[in-house]
Amino acid sequence: MSDRSKSRKIAAVLALTGTISPIAGWHKFYLGQPVWGLVYLLLSWTPIPRAASAIEGLWYLLQNEAEFDENFNQNGQKASSMIELAPNNVKTISEALRQLDGLREDGLISEYEFEQKRRQMLDKIA
Repeated sequence: MSDRSKSRKIAAVLALTGTISPIAGWHKFYLGQPVWGLVYLLLSWTPIPRAASAIEGLWYLLQNEAEFDENFNQNGQKASSMIELAPNNVKTISEALRQLDGLREDGLISEYEFEQKRRQMLDKIA
């Protein structure tokens, strides 16, 4: 991972671009996750990377800068102390969870993908 900070907006644009382009996963390379980027590229012939990219793009946009920095600009290190979320952040996460559940109900993501993203979002609250 480079020393330069990653931009939440660029990551979201790259992820959302993956929903309409034939190749998804560029956001994973940008965020310093090349293994996941390769997985997305290898699965590009399926709808799975496109759905996952859409979810991640929304997730990036729904995060505030501090949350995004904690996840992607810590050079792989988590902050040692727990960060208390303001009530509006909990509301944002709950809205994202509702949208994620809607994607699952519509069959756009699998139960497994839903559970992974749900746990990531709930870990922000704990």
